[in-house]
Amino acid sequence: MNNIIRSVFALSLALVAVNITQAQSSPSTKAGPYGAAKISPIAGAGEAKYWDYLNFDQERGLLFASLGSHMAVINAATGKMAADITGMVRNHGVALVPSVGRGFISDGDEGSVVIFDLKTFAVLGKIKVDEDADGIQYDPVSNKVWVVAGDANSITPIAANVDPKTGKAESPVALGGKPEFFQMDYQGKAYVNLTDKNEVAVIDTKTAKVVARWSAAPGGGNTAMAIDREHHRLFLGCRNPQKLIVMDANNGRVISDCPIGEGCDAVVFDDGYVFASTRDGNLAVNHETSPGKFELLQTIPTKFWCGTMAVDPKTHTIYLPTSDFEIRPNSFARVDKGALIKPDSFVIVTVSRSGK
Repeated sequence: MNNIIRSVFALSLALVAVNITQAQSSPSTKAGPYGAAKISPIAGAGEAKYWDYLNFDQERGLLFASLGSHMAVINAATGKMAADITGMVRNHGVALVPSVGRGFISDGDEGSVVIFDLKTFAVLGKIKVDEDADGIQYDPVSNKVWVVAGDANSITPIAANVDPKTGKAESPVALGGKPEFFQMDYQGKAYVNLTDKNEVAVIDTKTAKVVARWSAAPGGGNTAMAIDREHHRLFLGCRNPQKLIVMDANNGRVISDCPIGEGCDAVVFDDGYVFASTRDGNLAVNHETSPGKFELLQTIPTKFWCGTMAVDPKTHTIYLPTSDFEIRPNSFARVDKGALIKPDSFVIVTVSRSGK
């Protein structure tokens, strides 16, 4: 009996040693090129019952943060408010078009796109689109701003030089599924996440037609997307299962997948690294370790509900918005009606290269 006990004890110690060794060698615990997150309160950002996409204006160093009823414009260097664009119901994203001096904000609950002046931030007018207008991007090939509408299962083009007072959007393109975030390749193609179909729809922006549909498997519930235009790759942030999918943008072939956290709402590609921000308060940093093979390099704790983000491609700093909750949401799907956000608690979380 004593020999049996000693054998079991020795085996237990061996298993513990193996677990410790595995934890120490896990990619998520290794030191990587990015340091710990820093939290900066944004004074004067006003009420934030909701927040969505974040956009970085590299030319002027400004962050555009969608805060539901208004768009906060923040000086990224100082953390101070540069402007506040008001008059919306539930905004989602912004597309900046310097060639015409305009910005375009998707206002989902109103089913409109708000056009504003990039210099003065004054609202110039609104263009009616389908309800639940969400992700929005500018395509230089067609010289149009494209906006997806989740409930309408559509994507709608708007001429960048449209008359903001009397102009209209062009006819929406039926997608056959619920769109979320999307990307442009700047060569005449738009790649749209269809989150309820676990697919990517490919749009020819010159003909405004769906030309391909690609499966996101082994991912699903694909909501976020980034693009590497040089190497023709798409990066899909999936919620069910929780994966980062690396896809060939030429043919839709999935070439790699990596684990990520819960509630992914944004993916960013920058300088060879792929970042997936998740509402559980983690930032996954992935890197290509061999041709076509991506692996998790770091997992950086951020802050609860840091789901979206933007990057400064010059400094490689990552910016993530969030607020504190009195009552947290019941799930990572969205800020539900039972959740309660603390007033004046809006912050920008930054993650920078180590030593910067």
